[in-house]
Amino acid sequence: MSLFPDHAQDLAALSAAGRRRSLIPRSGRDFASNDYLGLAGSPRLATAIRNALERGVPIGSGGSRLLRGNHPEHEALEAEAASFFGSESALFLSSGYAANALLFATLPQRGDLIVHDELVHASAHEGMRLSRAIARGARHNDVDAFAHVIAAWRREGGTGRPWIAVESLYSMDGDKAPLARFAELANQTGAVLLIDEAHATGVFGPDGQGLAATLPARDNIITLHTCGKALGCEGALIAGPAVLTDFIVNRGRAFIFSTAPSPIMAAAVRESVRIVRGEPDRRERLHALIAEAHERLTSAGAAATGSHILPLVLGDDARTMRAAAWLQARGFDVRGIRPPTVPPGTARLRISLTLNISLADLAALAEALPGATA
Repeated sequence: MSLFPDHAQDLAALSAAGRRRSLIPRSGRDFASNDYLGLAGSPRLATAIRNALERGVPIGSGGSRLLRGNHPEHEALEAEAASFFGSESALFLSSGYAANALLFATLPQRGDLIVHDELVHASAHEGMRLSRAIARGARHNDVDAFAHVIAAWRREGGTGRPWIAVESLYSMDGDKAPLARFAELANQTGAVLLIDEAHATGVFGPDGQGLAATLPARDNIITLHTCGKALGCEGALIAGPAVLTDFIVNRGRAFIFSTAPSPIMAAAVRESVRIVRGEPDRRERLHALIAEAHERLTSAGAAATGSHILPLVLGDDARTMRAAAWLQARGFDVRGIRPPTVPPGTARLRISLTLNISLADLAALAEALPGATA
């Protein structure tokens, strides 16, 4: 008899619903990863790590940033990232999930309101569960719905600060947020705008700075840039006003009580930022793939998102996983995405475009898709 019957029953229920997950090895042509610019295996990053090791940069930090874990590599990355993203300051964290959870758990205060897009990332929800502020959802990318939530909260007696939480580009739908309108709403309501740039950093905006880079510089905007996607490394950078990053250093429990990220990884991310800024041809090649994909894949049912993420919504969980397995067996690493990652009834194939594929790979996938979804 199992020592953990509740856990076993939960797994059995997931299996019965066709939603049990398992780890599978990577294989086939990459239509699944977030390595958008193909930097994860970059020789320049490997050289940057070798050079850092040769000059004595340690692999481990040895402690939290407030103990002995703070290293010059962390500070050099943060200074360069703040300059690159056009912010007053930046703070390096171990992952995008950790950074998002930390932001929402720390910055909004008791009496404040967090109004978030209904499709915002799970890590934001994790932080909101830990927050002292009230959290309410609003319809996806509907600025008027956000305004109505804030107005209703004020009518109910809310006197604190609103915090508007959106992603600049959504990881499962591939669509972009109307950031200019959200910034205008933040100004009108005295809100702070939190923008998760995870899937836009390196791909969109001037020099790959992200979609928020086109907004006028303001002290009520915070951006989050993950380093494990287009930057090809790991970790995350919070960019924003110095008073808020300083507040995180002093009040952010996940920052205070966590071992600092590897100084070697900080050196790698700094080199990645330089690659993104200095090699615009990578973005140009990716955008050529995006244009070709929209020409070829939308006729097979993929959504025309205008980005490097093209979902093909099939609806049924089992059908989606059969289609993904069919493609994987033919050498295409396309993954099926099911609830709760996406809303019920919207299971989908998530087609991700990276510089790890060629135009020929894309043409082959376009030819195969009708067979997978038949």
